[in-house]
Parts: sequence; structure tokens; C-alpha cells
Amino acid sequence: MGQIVPDAIEHYLADLNRFGDAVLDDIARGNDARGLPLVDAEVGALLRVMATAVGASRILEIGTAIGYSGIWLAGALPPGGRLLTMEMSEERAREARENFARAGVSERVSVIVGDARLKIAKVSGPFDLIFQDGDKKLYEPLLDRLVALLRPGGLLITDNVLWDGEVVPGFASASRHDAADTRAIAEYNERVASHPELVTTIVPLRDGVSISVKRSG
Repeated sequence: MGQIVPDAIEHYLADLNRFGDAVLDDIARGNDARGLPLVDAEVGALLRVMATAVGASRILEIGTAIGYSGIWLAGALPPGGRLLTMEMSEERAREARENFARAGVSERVSVIVGDARLKIAKVSGPFDLIFQDGDKKLYEPLLDRLVALLRPGGLLITDNVLWDGEVVPGFASASRHDAADTRAIAEYNERVASHPELVTTIVPLRDGVSISVKRSG
């Protein structure tokens, strides 16, 4: 059984997902053996719905991996829209570019390789949507900069905020994650929930997704 949502419910939701395409399905199947930290298809669908809902034309992603979540996001962009996505690993960035090409979204995507803590200072906003799914220890240190880059009414979406339930002391019978990452996510959750410029909720989908709206004015 899933830690957050029972398997039967997750399978039901997966069967209702009508957004997938051949490239996304192929990437997901190929990752079954590799085990890279990609979002689930249901989280991908949520990203596309949220990007569509705010009419996103400029999106920033922290944590490209091999481009799976980026394809979900780029699929919501209008003509002339842009996704900037940051990845520490040159090897993964190279694979992501190949996957963006396969999905036919390369012209909408720029992959930035390097440490997000350094690269983020060189990025200009505003963005309509920011998706954070990189190094968990950077969630809280990057928060204020990401909020500054977000337009009023824009969305900050963060993955893995329930961390297999380990953010709740005593919930998990055995830890599967690095304790420092768990502490970092728990601290981020507290900070984002009380941030004066954000209105935030957490959706218990897959491993937990926080959705924050930047206040106007």
C-alpha cells in the first residue's frame, strides 16, 4: 500500500489520466529500472492543469532530471511561451534535451546546467509558475528568491513535501530517507505555510505537492 494514498486509489487516478503521450509513457517505462526521482504521471497532470489554469507563458523549474516533468509543463505553454529548467548534472541535462526534442517542445525549453543557488541569481522574472523539485536541502534557502521571481497571482509548486510521511514524527516505522533531507522538507513546509507573501495548501497526491499562490499587493 502507498504511504500517502492507498494503491487502489492511485491506480484509479492513473486510469483517469488522459494527458499521457507516447514519449512520456516511454520515459516513465524506461525509468522503472533506473529509479530516477521523476514525478508521477498524476503529478505531471496536476502541473499541466495548474499551468493551464494560470495561463502560464513563463515557467521556471528547479530540478530538470531527464525532462519528464518539463515535458508536462511545456505542454501547457502557448506559442512563444518559455520554460527555463535548471539541472546540476550535465549528463542528465543532455538526456533531458534529447527528451524535449522527442516530445517536440525543444523550441519552448532552455536547460540551464549548474548549481541552482548560483544560477538563480542570474534569472530574471516574473514567472507565472515555478516548480521546485531539486535538492531537498535547497527548498528553504531558495524560497525567498523564488517568491521574488513569481508574479502576483502566480504559483509556486513543490514536490515531495510529505516525503513518504516521514515529515510526521513517528508516522513511518522505518526511515527510507536521509534525515537531513527530511528535516529540510519539514522546515520548508513550516516556512512556506507561514510565508507572508503566499497562500499555501498541500495536496496529498503521491508524495505530497504543495501549491502556493503569491498574494497580490
